[in-house]
Amino acid sequence: MGVHVIKMPDIGEGIAEVELVAWRVQPGETVTEDQILADVMTDKATVEIPSPVVGKVLALGGAVGQVMAVGSELIRIEVEGEGNAGAVRAPADAPAAAPPASAKAPAPTVASVPATPSVAVPTQPASMPAAPQAAPPAVAVHSTRQPGERPIASPAVRRRAWELGVELQYVPASGPAGRTTHADLDAYIAHGAAGQSSATGTVRYAQRHDQEAIPVIGLRRKIAQKMQEAKRRIPHFTYVEEIDVTELEALRTRLNARWGTERTRLTVLPLLIRAVVLAVHDFPQINARFDDDAGVVTRYGAVHAGIATQTEAGLMVPVLRHAESLDLWASAAEIARLAEAARTGKATRDELTGSTITITSLGALGGIVSTPVINHPEVAIVGVNRMVERPMMRGGAVVPRLMMNLSSSFDHRVVDGLHAAEFIQVLRGLLECPAMLFVE
Repeated sequence: MGVHVIKMPDIGEGIAEVELVAWRVQPGETVTEDQILADVMTDKATVEIPSPVVGKVLALGGAVGQVMAVGSELIRIEVEGEGNAGAVRAPADAPAAAPPASAKAPAPTVASVPATPSVAVPTQPASMPAAPQAAPPAVAVHSTRQPGERPIASPAVRRRAWELGVELQYVPASGPAGRTTHADLDAYIAHGAAGQSSATGTVRYAQRHDQEAIPVIGLRRKIAQKMQEAKRRIPHFTYVEEIDVTELEALRTRLNARWGTERTRLTVLPLLIRAVVLAVHDFPQINARFDDDAGVVTRYGAVHAGIATQTEAGLMVPVLRHAESLDLWASAAEIARLAEAARTGKATRDELTGSTITITSLGALGGIVSTPVINHPEVAIVGVNRMVERPMMRGGAVVPRLMMNLSSSFDHRVVDGLHAAEFIQVLRGLLECPAMLFVE
């Protein structure tokens, strides 16, 4: 038997180091050829590292969250034959005691993710005999109730639950027809006192002393670094304008009614991007990137619109390239494709870099005003707040209008306040009279 050492591969594009964000294997496991061993992260893209050999994992070369240099040892695998480290190095798995300790390091991270059966299994054998004892609560098929569904319990049980500060909604029920009994209440209190109650169903007035330390790693670390760098380098200023989008929304509704079954359904986003494409013709300093180290502002003819997208891993900004060349439906289809790629972790590095201006929106949660952070090294970001129907004065009469705020931030080093305000006013004119979006 021999030892095969797999080193951190050169991912390309001049990348010298990557962050280890997840192990897919653990020491002692058998791996097959092309099986994924680990996930590593570059600037924003996650890359899977496959195994080139078949064998048994001896040692892991790092802990989750560790930044590793290209060429450093990633993992050791015991293989048939000599291996690339030679047979004499096989005893070197004695120090493998240290990597298993590091292998336990992901536990706090994995604990924050729902699917962690492999973490829970090793701790179960000692408690396995207790499974029959836990059976009564487990058979309570009525323990999970829909929101607003009233739990079934006698007046005595309800009164006792109220005195104890317990919400019956979250108490597993084992009685006939899903009835909650005194025994269920006792079991729930006992589990709650042991810290085993669910986060949504706890004793309302009980003190809590639990805490959880969650390492900031992977995409979340990259987001933190990028936001910190943007706020440190860029003197932001935010300009907010109210826009009447009644006609815009009416147009969008009519277009979807006419073409929705044949083409991608339109949201407001493609219409806004079209307005940005037209507006930057007069304000080229808005569609730009500032290399403050070199002291150079690069203005772009092409509009590569970054679309801020929320994913389970955190905020990502896939790029709608050459938005100036896309019609509304092509833009909508590409936005949908990019958002899906980002949310499923399939977006490539090219799809996540190179934007010249960013659009951010919280949709229905957009609030009244926000202060978006510029996507460094860009110089502007346009933020969309929610639409609200409000009474407005039109021709001396009070009429209902659909209103929306744009909260946009600019780099004050290269964008003057006057020009930023004029840019937003051009956007406002285009959106309030959407026919202008199609007039050159």
